[in-house]
Amino acid sequence: MEKQTTFLSGLFIMFSIVFGAFGAHALKDILTVDQLHSFDVAVRYQGFLSLGIFILALNSQHFSFDIKRILMAMLLGMILFSFSIYFLVLSPHLIPNLNLNWLGIITPIGGGLTIISWAIFLFRLLKY
Repeated sequence: MEKQTTFLSGLFIMFSIVFGAFGAHALKDILTVDQLHSFDVAVRYQGFLSLGIFILALNSQHFSFDIKRILMAMLLGMILFSFSIYFLVLSPHLIPNLNLNWLGIITPIGGGLTIISWAIFLFRLLKY
């Protein structure tokens, strides 16, 4: 079992629940509808991706190939995708003078890394 990956993905599952509740209750009067939607997308993807990584990490010994690097790429992609959105949405409200618009390029990089890492996993699953 990939103990570190299991722990990290479980932690990110927990954070997605916390962030979802935070968004639904504390942010609904602060954020615009578009910002709240973006925040919700980040929470939803974080939860789904973390759960998938958690399940794969718990079952890593059942694969005939090493999935440690794939799991790390999945985690990194999820972090880059979701947390760049969190910072983009929340930074104008938390630190108004700080311009983090450059993070907008990080979101698709994280999404791309996530997609590629899942595609590699699926390819290796079929190959082996």
